[in-house]
Amino acid sequence: MAEQRYVLLVTHTRRPEAVESTIEAIQQLVAANLIPVMTPVQSAEIEEYLSSRSGDASFLKSVQSLGTTVTEDQLELVMVLGGDGTILKAAEIVRESATPLMGINLGHVGFLAESEREGLSHAVARVVARDYLVKERLTLDVRVLVEGKEVYRTWALNEATVEKSTAERMLEVVVEIDRRPLSSFGCDGVIMATPTGSTAYAFSAGGPVVWPSVEAMLLVPLSAHALFSRPMVISPRSLLAVEVLDRSAGTGVLWCDGRRTHDLPVGARVEVSRSKKSVRLARLRQGPFTDRLVRKFSLPVSGWRGPDAAAE
Repeated sequence: MAEQRYVLLVTHTRRPEAVESTIEAIQQLVAANLIPVMTPVQSAEIEEYLSSRSGDASFLKSVQSLGTTVTEDQLELVMVLGGDGTILKAAEIVRESATPLMGINLGHVGFLAESEREGLSHAVARVVARDYLVKERLTLDVRVLVEGKEVYRTWALNEATVEKSTAERMLEVVVEIDRRPLSSFGCDGVIMATPTGSTAYAFSAGGPVVWPSVEAMLLVPLSAHALFSRPMVISPRSLLAVEVLDRSAGTGVLWCDGRRTHDLPVGARVEVSRSKKSVRLARLRQGPFTDRLVRKFSLPVSGWRGPDAAAE
C-alpha cells in the first residue's frame, strides 16, 4: 500500500486570489498523489466562494477534514496561502503537533513566507519531493496572574503586548526582568517579542531587527513617559514581567500575535518566558537573512561591490 502523505492547506478565504491559489494547490497535490487537508470551516468557505461564482466544487471531495478524518499528528506539512497573519493563524492550528509551515506570500511584506504567488507550482513540486529545510523559531509562553493566581495562559510566535484598553487613558506599569524591578512609567503599552517578531509590531515601535538565528527576547516600551525607555535585547533564559500598577488610570489588555487577547485589571501581572515548543518553518533555500531584509523592505544597495571587488 502506498504511503499516505497529508498536507494541510490554510488560506485567507476573504481574498479571492488566495482562494484561487488554494484551489490550484489542491489540484496539484492531488495530481502528485498527496492528500490535501483543510479545516471544516475553510472547506465550507471555499465551497461557498465557488457557489457564488457558479464554479465546480467537485474537487473538494479529494480534500480530507482536519480533526474528523485526519489528525494533526498525521500531517507532514502545512502550506499557508496568505500573508504573515495567515501564517500566525496556521501556527495556532498546529501548535501541539509542531508541523512545519511553508508560507506562500499573498500579503504585503510577508516576512514569514517562503515563496511568492508566482512560485506556487515550484513550491508544490518541492513539497512532493520533500526537498525543503526546516528551521526552528523561538516562541514565548505567556501567563496572566491576578492576586497571585494564574487566570490565563497562552503563547506567542511574534510578540505578547500589554496595552492600554482605552485610547484616552494612559497605562501605568512596572517592568520586571528576572524577578527584579527595572522601571515604572506611564505608557501606551509594552511589547515583549521574539527575534521573529522583531520585524513586526516591535519594529514599528522602534525596536531593533534581530536575526532569527539569535536566541533572545525583546522588550520595547510604547510611547513611554520615562527617561529610560529604550528597547532592550534580553537573554532567552530570562523571565519578563509587566504589572499594571494600582495607580493606573485605566485597565489594560494583553494581545498575543494580534490573535489571542485577555483583559488585564489593575494589579494584573503578565509573565513571559521562552517556550519549550518552537514553531517550525519550512524553507526552500538557505539564503542569508540579510537578503531577506533587503528584498522585503526594498532596501537600496546600489553601488555595493562586495569583498571580491578588489580582485577584479
